[in-house]
Amino acid sequence: MEAAFQLEGQPVRGRIVRLSNATLDPILRRHDYPDPIARLLGEALLLAVIVGTSLKFEGKLLVQAEGPGPITMLVAEYASNGDLRGYVRFDREKWGVLEDEAGVRPTISSVFGEKAVLGMIIIHDDPSMRPYQGVVPLTAPTLSACAEEYFERSEQVPTKIALGVGELKVTGSPPVWQGGGIILQRVAADDARGDTDDAWDTARILFHSVKDRELIDPDLSADQLLYRLFNEPGVRMEPAYRVIDACSCNEERLRGTLRGMPDASLRELVEADGTLSIDCQFCSRHYTIPLVDVVDRADG
Repeated sequence: MEAAFQLEGQPVRGRIVRLSNATLDPILRRHDYPDPIARLLGEALLLAVIVGTSLKFEGKLLVQAEGPGPITMLVAEYASNGDLRGYVRFDREKWGVLEDEAGVRPTISSVFGEKAVLGMIIIHDDPSMRPYQGVVPLTAPTLSACAEEYFERSEQVPTKIALGVGELKVTGSPPVWQGGGIILQRVAADDARGDTDDAWDTARILFHSVKDRELIDPDLSADQLLYRLFNEPGVRMEPAYRVIDACSCNEERLRGTLRGMPDASLRELVEADGTLSIDCQFCSRHYTIPLVDVVDRADG
């Protein structure tokens, strides 16, 4: 679930997201990622939700990180209907070397390499609207810190972000991934509000007290967590939106993509039985498409 909130009488607003084991766990387990990579993807999924739910139109928000390191690409995609998906592309050999050298949880710069970037990409469902992309370097030690820098640079909005992802172990059951995140933003000053510095400083101090274990605790509801953080000024929480594990891939869209590729490239990929065998990078769904359905002339 995800919900917006406002500190009572304060020029500070935010959004909170909790991803349960029914949403987060299947996404992270689908590709058998090493734990640190699964955790990082979980953080990116949380970030995609808390940013994507601010969209005022039908569309998608992508959090995308790329670099020359062990992880070459990470994508988390939130659609305005509540669908969420994500995947990571990484080099297992390079990752093994990094784990041996690091010994602890690696930093963002070490997993993506030098000159890596973080992008926020907005795609409208209306095809007449051009996509928007904002990019910042991945130089801060955590994904949340990199995202804060994005808002400072791209939108000039003072922002604090907390992202927590972890495996919860229940006796007699396999461990499950759980996640939670909060974004806190300062509302711009105006004639009615006056100077908002003091209110923002107080909110930031209270926000910094949140712990990862609180963000992922399934027994601590979102409204309880917000009250625990901001009970002094008070907090007003808006109705929550549902978020689900769902992939937008389908055979019709895939066929359209294949028809747009050069025939020669498709023939290089064809199987012995005359079909193209394709797996969705996000959900691992397998598609078998006859070559004759997507080329102009199957005989070359």
